[in-house]
Amino acid sequence: MTNPVKAALLLSTGAALGMLLTLSQGVFAGRETTSELPLSELQTFVEILNRVQQDYVEQVDDDTLLESAIRGMLSGLDPHSAYLDADEFKDITISTSGKFGGLGIEVQGQNGFVRVIAPIDDTPAQRAGVEAGDLIIKVNEKPVKGLTLTESVRLMRGEPGTKVTLEVLREGESQPLQIDIVRDIIEVRSVRSRMLEPGYGYLRISTFTGGTGRLLEEELQKLRERNEGALRGLVLDLRTNPGGVLNAAVDVSDAFLGKGKIVSIKGRSDQANRIFNATPGDLLDGAPVVVLINEASASASEIVAGALQDHHRAVLVGAKTFGKGSVQTIVPLKNDAAIKLTTARYYTPSGRSIQAEGIDPDIVLERVKVEKRDGPRAITEADLAGRLDNDQDSDETADDNAIESDPNLAENDFGLFEALNILKGLSILEQARR
Repeated sequence: MTNPVKAALLLSTGAALGMLLTLSQGVFAGRETTSELPLSELQTFVEILNRVQQDYVEQVDDDTLLESAIRGMLSGLDPHSAYLDADEFKDITISTSGKFGGLGIEVQGQNGFVRVIAPIDDTPAQRAGVEAGDLIIKVNEKPVKGLTLTESVRLMRGEPGTKVTLEVLREGESQPLQIDIVRDIIEVRSVRSRMLEPGYGYLRISTFTGGTGRLLEEELQKLRERNEGALRGLVLDLRTNPGGVLNAAVDVSDAFLGKGKIVSIKGRSDQANRIFNATPGDLLDGAPVVVLINEASASASEIVAGALQDHHRAVLVGAKTFGKGSVQTIVPLKNDAAIKLTTARYYTPSGRSIQAEGIDPDIVLERVKVEKRDGPRAITEADLAGRLDNDQDSDETADDNAIESDPNLAENDFGLFEALNILKGLSILEQARR
């Protein structure tokens, strides 16, 4: 392919505060159009432009009018297509580093307000209590109604160390909430891990960046070393993951699949059509996997969940996902700006389109709050006076490096608690088959 006009392919649900949207695989979008120009409609456009220039109550320069027209044309297509001015395009380009300044939330326009898709792990927004689904109505007392998404995002950006106050509507709350957040330079490590119990690991992917595939391999190796051997199973947590780079989703899926299709992309042009296949090798050697998903698992997260579900490689636990099954292409323009244009849909290995449908989990978990029940401990044989001792010596010895399970896991994260129980059941069945 030699077309000089390059673009960038991305999967994400919305705009990000401080350059969350990431670029990925290069594609080409320089297709020549063969359709005739709609001269009558263009004449109407010019007539309206002239009328605004002559009669609008205030003078507006031509550049502003034309940019507004372009933004309106693209935003009218779907929620994800947009015009990016030079600053916005620069933000997206820089974001491939995974380091940016801002609050650490992924947002999207909704009915004139700003909807939080997801806060990023370990960022000012998450620590301040921002939740997925929050509807931002004011920024520093300034209403966002009537502003473009870009204008709202710029209100929330600022110098690290400065404070911004968000007023949000939250489901279940009768009054708007005031949330104070201190802006910061945010370095996103998209993959984190820990051991849940001996033999059972936990891997959290908060967003899909260019280095996610490499980080996943590194974290899996750490888990094996911590476990002093192969894992019996893994919980892969994709909850509240808004998506990101297509290649990263392919890399993560490929880590657990040894063969077969991962995802296919289909658009109007042949150049937009791609099929991504798994390569030989499974980093877990077939050990069971449970994937946690929820309503804020979107786009690239849904590619991974769909691929593992279709290949029966993992059990999906949680709630139906966001349902973004489209691909956007970033096309640079001559004026240093760009357009973000929806150019294709993606499909899971079985051919499912999840656009506006989402992926249903294999096991549904309701959002519940669990509290530990206080009370006396039940009496067992060992508590009885005059009981017989066990006639077998215990082999248990103290181990300073032993992996300890979290006694409060059910209270702190009921979804993860249930996922671990399911994983242990799968592991027991797997061991029984061998």
